[in-house]
Amino acid sequence: MSSPAPDLSTEQGRADYRRELRRVAQPYRWGGLALILLAAVVVTAASRGVLPEPATLIGYGMLALGWALVILAVFLRTRHHKRRLAEGL
Repeated sequence: MSSPAPDLSTEQGRADYRRELRRVAQPYRWGGLALILLAAVVVTAASRGVLPEPATLIGYGMLALGWALVILAVFLRTRHHKRRLAEGL
């Protein structure tokens, strides 16, 4: 069962709901962002010769996985928001 719906007619209620939405799928968002940043470092280092050439492929794989996690987080957050609206938020 979900928490009671915040009162969106007040500023405090809107702030509470924004806080609730930020918590939805937060590990996926942060994990995706971390993978994207790490992938950028790996690809840059590989292109400058600091890492061996196969590291580029690994970096691009990390980049793809990072974006997949971010897109998953957006999907989960949207689904959560639609479900809350259907509850009569």
